[in-house]
Amino acid sequence: MIREWANGRRGLSEMYAELFTAVFGVPFTASSPVGSDQLGDDDAPATQNGAAELADRLKASVVVDGQLIELFESQTQSLRLLDRQLGAARLLAQTEAHIVQMTELLRYSLPGGHRSALGAAIAEAAALAGWQALDLGDPAGAWRHHETAKAAAYESGNVVILAHVTAQQAYALLDAEQHEHALPLVTQALTAARGKVPNLLWSWLSAVQAEAAAARGEEQQTRQAIDRAADVLPSDPVDPELPFVVLDEVHLMRWRGHCLARLGSAEAVHDLRSALADLDPSFTRAAAALHCDLALTHSVRGDHQEARAEAQTAEQLAARTGSARQHRRITTLIASGNTHRCP
Repeated sequence: MIREWANGRRGLSEMYAELFTAVFGVPFTASSPVGSDQLGDDDAPATQNGAAELADRLKASVVVDGQLIELFESQTQSLRLLDRQLGAARLLAQTEAHIVQMTELLRYSLPGGHRSALGAAIAEAAALAGWQALDLGDPAGAWRHHETAKAAAYESGNVVILAHVTAQQAYALLDAEQHEHALPLVTQALTAARGKVPNLLWSWLSAVQAEAAAARGEEQQTRQAIDRAADVLPSDPVDPELPFVVLDEVHLMRWRGHCLARLGSAEAVHDLRSALADLDPSFTRAAAALHCDLALTHSVRGDHQEARAEAQTAEQLAARTGSARQHRRITTLIASGNTHRCP
């Protein structure tokens, strides 16, 4: 149908004209089909329609200014906050529609500062969509969203955002059990970002590297990276320029505990318990991950009763947010027999 519309062989119905007007922000009207026999050899009508359409698209993109971009970024932040509590199942479609809207404006934006800023906004929204796809157990979808994020980050020329979305893409590889490829991707992001990003992001990148190293069982590199993350973490970890990075001492303790749990270290219990005690209750999905890590650590130590209790709590929290990712981790843990096949 799209091909027929584009070539002028099919007219828009009133329903599609209204939908297109709402989505693209420029007027579409219902029209009668124009067949090739009516056009003959003269393609002037199609050319004129194409020129008019381009003019309309460019006119619509003129509305992109600093205030509109701030509104887009505020919408992305609202989706982030909702995602922490509600999970991706309820929000991914909204995030994807948000990206489509911005991408359509970018496609027809002329070069300049506003185009670059819009590219940065798209990159972070696409990275959020990628994270939500991971939460729904779709690493392939997460990879595609992060490819969109990287392309938009290149468009923006923003080194900080490019480093963030590149490193986060490694989680698609980790969830797809492609551990050998995840660590080099994060290391590439770190190398490109060295000396060019704020300490808060450098700390976050180091923690991602620690997790990728832990997935490969590389204990020394894991500990070095997580220690580096702690060393550079700012005393005030709130940076309005980095709304996509949520990292403080509690979250870093949680991250350290997760890495140590993956390595089978008994030290993980202390870190995980400490993080759980101080975790903001709005981070429902993070709490599910904490309980899952505790179940793993207790099972390694032979504390199977405690492991069962932690796995059950993790499952309840994962169900609340619809997190397929955490549910898969818990199911794998139970299936392995590490919790004595807890229900």
